[in-house]
Amino acid sequence: MTEPIRSITLPPSKNPQQEGEWLRESLLRWLDTEFIPEAVNQIIAQRAAQIFVRQRMEGENDLGSLVIAIVTEMQAFDFSKSFYGEFAIANAVSDLLLESLGIDKCCGE
Repeated sequence: MTEPIRSITLPPSKNPQQEGEWLRESLLRWLDTEFIPEAVNQIIAQRAAQIFVRQRMEGENDLGSLVIAIVTEMQAFDFSKSFYGEFAIANAVSDLLLESLGIDKCCGE
């Protein structure tokens, strides 16, 4: 029988604004590196960081829930001037957070 994937819980946030700024900078760097730098990348990174900060300020520590919140709220964003979409952004945020926690994003270990 297969084992369910364990949820990943972030440590409680001591400074959500600082976390948000780190995420904005990290996500922008990822966006600009993955394809080509575009002006819209700054707006995407800022919006994703805002969602993340709000969720953390509301006490959300579960990585899966944070990813779902980013996907859901980014659906309202106009990605027509970007190579990306809401799922790519949420997945990138997840990868960046896993990396910051020292968790291998490939195999979950």
